[in-house]
Amino acid sequence: MRAVFFDRVGEPLQLVSMPDPEPREGEMVIQVRRCGICGSDVHLTQTHGYYPEKSILGHEFAGEVMALGKGVEGYRIGDRVSAMPAAGCGKCGPCLHGSALLCEAGPKGFAGGFADFMRVAAATTIRLPQSISMSDGALVEPLSVSLHGVAMAKMEPGARVLVLGAGSIGLAAIYWARRLGAGRIVAMSRSRRRADMAVVMGADAFVTAGDTEIDDVREALGGSPHIVFEAIGAVGGLQQSVNHVASNGTIVSLGFCLKPDPVLPAMTTFKQVTMIFSMAYTLGEFQFCADVMDRGHVDPKIMISKTISLEDVPDMISRMQAGTASEVKVHADPDL
Repeated sequence: MRAVFFDRVGEPLQLVSMPDPEPREGEMVIQVRRCGICGSDVHLTQTHGYYPEKSILGHEFAGEVMALGKGVEGYRIGDRVSAMPAAGCGKCGPCLHGSALLCEAGPKGFAGGFADFMRVAAATTIRLPQSISMSDGALVEPLSVSLHGVAMAKMEPGARVLVLGAGSIGLAAIYWARRLGAGRIVAMSRSRRRADMAVVMGADAFVTAGDTEIDDVREALGGSPHIVFEAIGAVGGLQQSVNHVASNGTIVSLGFCLKPDPVLPAMTTFKQVTMIFSMAYTLGEFQFCADVMDRGHVDPKIMISKTISLEDVPDMISRMQAGTASEVKVHADPDL
């Protein structure tokens, strides 16, 4: 099979030929139909210690079951599925809660979606509703990331919400905040190029970051935001969130910054801010995302700005690393 291989930090990604995978006990092999490029594919492969070297990239995927391992029940050849990119021991507290990525014994990784075929753990796989496409299926993972963060905020009905960043995670946070009871929602970014998309996803207004952003956000929301979802993942994002949030407000970090990001404790204390760092999602949230797309709300596929072949993935990720690509969400289709 073909696969996009990450050798080590500093080396370009390569499309290589590898043996087709075989399912182990409790696993299945799927034929990948779609796989999305995540910010972690772009950034974590540039920093030592964050992404396993000598591995196949891709954890936002959907496909069809091709082979069943020993002990797998409830699935058949040809089933359309998506899966979490990890499995746990199944016995610890996080695993029993559905949070395999937080397994106390250490999660077992099942990334590898930028390939013709890949292994998945049956225990963390879901069957896709027949009414949604493979492109929808490959959006379940990033949508789940934002759903988990919005759920952690414990948002009161009618809450004023600010979303920092208009990438796929920020747009998905808007999507869920609108559906889970937010009042007015404002999206903010340095550029207006995704302003229209933010509004379609559920924002009431879009503000450009800059010298007047505090006043602009307050005017658009009718007051300071009760909740700020930080989805920029860059140094300064946390303090920017503190600057905006109302007293007794909540900040949820979804951005995954890879460098120290200082916060002024005095300002945070004076406002009595709650700051939450959200990690991944549960299996229940993963299933919920697929089910909600099946209900025909705003189509999250508007986030997919380009679909490319497997051969084009290394170059696209290289362009994203260099900052010369402005796509929102890029999907790879191995059949192209």
